Amino acid sequence: MTTESPAGRVLDVDAIRGFALLGIFAVNVTFMASGYPGNLVTDPDFDSGLDHAVRAFSSLFVDMKFYVLFSFLFGYSFTLQMEAASRAGAAFSARMLRRIGGLFLLGALHIVLLYGGDVLTTYAVACLVLLLMRNVKDRTAIRTALALYVLVLVSLVASAFLVDRSTFVPGEAEALVNGEEATRALLGGWGANLDEHLDGLPLLVLQAVTLQGPTALGLFLLGMVAGRRQWLARVTGGEPVLRRIQWIGFPVGLLGSIVYTASGGNGNTLGVAASVATAPLLAAAYVATLLRIMHNPRTAAVRSALAPGGRMALTNYLGQSAIGLIAFTGIGFGLAGSLSPLALFAFVAVVFAAQLALSALWLRRFRYGPVEWALRWLTNARRPAFVAPPTSDQPNAETIEPALAATTRQPEPR
Repeated sequence: MTTESPAGRVLDVDAIRGFALLGIFAVNVTFMASGYPGNLVTDPDFDSGLDHAVRAFSSLFVDMKFYVLFSFLFGYSFTLQMEAASRAGAAFSARMLRRIGGLFLLGALHIVLLYGGDVLTTYAVACLVLLLMRNVKDRTAIRTALALYVLVLVSLVASAFLVDRSTFVPGEAEALVNGEEATRALLGGWGANLDEHLDGLPLLVLQAVTLQGPTALGLFLLGMVAGRRQWLARVTGGEPVLRRIQWIGFPVGLLGSIVYTASGGNGNTLGVAASVATAPLLAAAYVATLLRIMHNPRTAAVRSALAPGGRMALTNYLGQSAIGLIAFTGIGFGLAGSLSPLALFAFVAVVFAAQLALSALWLRRFRYGPVEWALRWLTNARRPAFVAPPTSDQPNAETIEPALAATTRQPEPR
């Protein structure tokens, strides 16, 4: 079964990106809906066994897993952008610099207006380095990626033993007070929410420099290698390597997740290190499983359902933040602090299902999502056609937007 549509799109890339978008929203919504998670404490209003079980499920299977997948896809799509520029006879560096500037601007606006846990700005800066390294050999790219990951892990382990957390992290009682105050700020109007977003900038920059940026760049490089080799362009679902990835990725990745969860999640630096080290393996196992599902004739509809959401990933990602702002803050319905962990999962499922349906309807008439269209205009320095012709003929590489990231306000990339 081919992985490309008649229009030349690599549907597997779109579908995997759509799947990653779901996981990212499931993490982000916890920070949109309450001020407690950002202060590394549990909301005392939701302290039942079921609440703890749902949080443990999220720590095991969701937290810190989907950011790495989005970062990998960003690097993969970077190679598709290179191919598109080559076919058009355009200067790739100029195109990409305009695109990077657009992503950074969108990220800055995202931080200020919608959600303080942004990753687009970090991606834009890391992509500058990727642009400089675009011609390195695959071996060099892989070694650099591994070196970056080792550097991050060493720094995490070293900080766990050498840095006194109490100097930087408040005790539980103070954290609970801070969480309550942050939740009240969410329930305020524009002024309170803008202040809250800007107050989080120092932490955002610190995480970008110490963790988000290096790990994102490492995964960009691995994705670039995969894109050069077109790993996702010729998948049939029956490759033995997919089973090997599952056999290795699930046990090792889940072991790291168990350590992360049992040690207290983001409140324990060594637990975070265990998750950072193993999350890429679990994410790879997820992808291998999804590819096998999507290429099974009985479940191929999964790809058709996910692909439109992934094709409009930037629009949907920013849309999720806008929906969170309207649903949880005082600017909208003021639901902050009122939904249990299980109710938040239900909220995510409903919103994401609606996004998939709306994306499919939108793309029947239009070539791109609205934000993707604007970014494409900036990238190519000319306005692209917006309305889709009866038979779409968009080129594959130029219609796939780089993966965007999700954001979380935790020691993983946000």
